[in-house]
Amino acid sequence: MFTGIITGLGQITDSQSLGDAPQHGRRLTVQVGPEYLADVGLGDSIAINGACMTVTTLDKAAGRFTFDVSAESLARTVGLDSLGRVNLEKALAAHDRLGGHIVTGHVDGVGDVTVFEPVGESWLLRIRAPQALARFLAYKGSITVNGVSLTVNQVDDAQDGSTQFSINLIPHTLEHTTLGDLKAGARVNLEVDLIARYVERMLGGSLQ
Repeated sequence: MFTGIITGLGQITDSQSLGDAPQHGRRLTVQVGPEYLADVGLGDSIAINGACMTVTTLDKAAGRFTFDVSAESLARTVGLDSLGRVNLEKALAAHDRLGGHIVTGHVDGVGDVTVFEPVGESWLLRIRAPQALARFLAYKGSITVNGVSLTVNQVDDAQDGSTQFSINLIPHTLEHTTLGDLKAGARVNLEVDLIARYVERMLGGSLQ
């Protein structure tokens, strides 16, 4: 379980196939400051750009760990199959503060950034969500974008069933996450609010 409050930034420095066929998963190496791994052990869960992954090897002195990502996860996420900066969040401990909202680390879909531009002292981030996620987005509701817990400020439904939603990003968020690297055309991992999913289930729907 996570909260969507990013606890560190890492760099995927290496990506190796777990097999010879294209459908195999990959083993990725993440470089991070040694202090970040002080309380991390083998088998621990860390959300990488919003996707919950398991630490498979660990070198605390070098500030490095690896995780294995399946072909299924690669097909349903973005940012886990290439080198570059990633958002990191360690799994929530029972005594921790719930600073964002309840996040599972299970990516529900991939969205497309349509607008990313400054507005006053902040930045406007606008994302097109796929049709399957549209009904879970609400004004002032919660959404996780690349692992970051954010508040939806506007929702606009399209005739094709998709939805565009807007988020206001403050400078602190841009400084401490990778969201400042985004631009129009980028793709992002989305996880909808867990409570909204349970409400949908109770009403007889299902998230595909």
